[in-house]
Amino acid sequence: MRVLLMGYGSRGDVEPLAGLGAALRSLGAEVRVCAPPDEEFARLLARAGVSHVPFGPSVRALVTRPNPSPEDAFKLAPELVAAHFDTVAPAAEGCDALVATGLMPAGARSVAEKLGIRYVLACYHTAGLPSSRFPPARRPGRPAPADADLAEQWKVDAERVNALYGQALNTHRAALGLPPVDNVRDHVLTDRPWLAADPFLAPWQDMTDLDLVQTGAWVLPDERPLPAELAAFLEAGPPPVYVGFGSMAMRGAPDAARVAVEAVRAQGHRVLVGHGWAELNPGGASDDCFVTGEVNHQALFRRVAAVVHHGGAGTTTTAALAGAPQVIVPQIVDQPHWAARVAELGIGAAHDGPNPTVDTLSAALAKALTPETRARAAAVAPSIRTDGATVAARMLLDGS
Repeated sequence: MRVLLMGYGSRGDVEPLAGLGAALRSLGAEVRVCAPPDEEFARLLARAGVSHVPFGPSVRALVTRPNPSPEDAFKLAPELVAAHFDTVAPAAEGCDALVATGLMPAGARSVAEKLGIRYVLACYHTAGLPSSRFPPARRPGRPAPADADLAEQWKVDAERVNALYGQALNTHRAALGLPPVDNVRDHVLTDRPWLAADPFLAPWQDMTDLDLVQTGAWVLPDERPLPAELAAFLEAGPPPVYVGFGSMAMRGAPDAARVAVEAVRAQGHRVLVGHGWAELNPGGASDDCFVTGEVNHQALFRRVAAVVHHGGAGTTTTAALAGAPQVIVPQIVDQPHWAARVAELGIGAAHDGPNPTVDTLSAALAKALTPETRARAAAVAPSIRTDGATVAARMLLDGS
């Protein structure tokens, strides 16, 4: 069986595809992955042993560019739609199934429809799924009025998606002899999307009106050793607090590195800073502070006192699996949900808002570093499943 996986987004969107791809390969399937052309994604997919087909512009360049504006989304959307037909469609030739994830994959279902192959939409959270109980997540473009009822907010959300993708999608569909789509969002989602998130961390019942199939998170096993200098720092003293915001640019908190170091020191701990796409750099070498690049989080998080992060689905799951207390400083979309869930479970603390100060971050850390939170995080860790990618792979291969 041949399967095409595709998704446009940051590392949190691409790494689960690598996990699913590796699981499919272990079961004998041939796998291609359409993902952004960024070099770090190419290395990630190579580590998973799957073929990488570059798709769309560099995500890192988009995220870190100066002076972004809401209008940028209206420039990117038609470019990505075109890439579905120009790049994804040829990659899907000869495949039996297409799994789409990431930023609204408008066009993926059309490609599958034209080729007559199976189409699956998978998501890593429920934030963008229509609900009669919760409003749409914060997104660029045209946000729904906060004082409108939920039905009206979701209607506005659908109109926003149509405004971004509708014209481009239907132009390409017409060229293929396919009928127009009236509601792009619902067309892409289907009535039964897959939820690639851990059942314990992300129970979905009542979160959406759709009938989800929950597979568990798609985790790519990571056997890489930690760099020697990092390992030496870890061994030179008590477990540090890790601070990293992944693919977030942290424009609202340009001094996030300094704030984090001071807040961690205020709690009497050493600090380990992951510079990420925000290029966090506290400045000045010191015995109690170490700065690292991309490393094996699965190994690292088992050796830290706590993890301070942005609340991406992948980082939240990795920290929970490691039994590390968390402090989530949520920035966008699903991250406030993960922050609230971590606090609800008692395995960490939710920072109030996206821009921490020394005092606010220190206060959140004080909660996360209590013996009670540490014990709770350790107790929850065995509940986090690691077989989600295999579950999804078997479903694809079995046609279920």
